[in-house]
Order: sequence, then structure tokens, then C-alpha cells
Amino acid sequence: MRNYLQNGHIVRVTTPTGGIASGDALIVGNIFGIAAYSSAEGDPVELSTTGVFQLPKASATALTVGARVAWDSTAKQVNTPAAGRFPIGVAVEAAGSGVTSVAVRLDGVATAAA
Repeated sequence: MRNYLQNGHIVRVTTPTGGIASGDALIVGNIFGIAAYSSAEGDPVELSTTGVFQLPKASATALTVGARVAWDSTAKQVNTPAAGRFPIGVAVEAAGSGVTSVAVRLDGVATAAA
């Protein structure tokens, strides 16, 4: 295929205001991903859009294996889907109330926040 560019599991975007640290989550338009490395504002950074990542979770939220999850951009943590949260994938482990992180399988689907 002469028009093939890449598999899309990792995409390159411009680092937003304030820069980004390796492993941080970032939303650019309708793309959610995890920064592959630290990058200064305005520089390119590669985001993993699929895979399983350990992400911060709202401690009051309880998640079961397979539960749909969303990213809360204000709190910068995983939570249940709701208005204003960006759907990102599914929990691949149970994480009860009081637990502050959860393993999430990013689904790579570009979906705007509800």
C-alpha cells in the first residue's frame, strides 16, 4: 500500500502549554494517549493510544474488570463515564474504593467527551 503511513498505536502530536512528563496522559482534540517521553511545550511528543497502562484513579470510584472508564481532565484521573469525561477504554483489574490507580486497556478510539 503506497498510502500506508503507520499502524496508529503511537501518534506524534505537538506538546501543549506547560510541557508533558513521560507517562502522563494527554488529550489532543479527540486523541487520548500516554506520553512516551517527556517533552517541552511546542516540541513533538509521541503518544501511545493503545495498550495497558497503570493510571491514577478517583479513590472513591470502584471499578470491576471490564468496566468502561473515562479520563477526567480536570482531576487528571480515571473515573466512570459521565458528562465532561473522555472515554478511554476498560479496566483490566478490579479497583475498589480507596484504591488510587487502575490498569486500563486503552482502546484507541477517538471519541470526544460526553
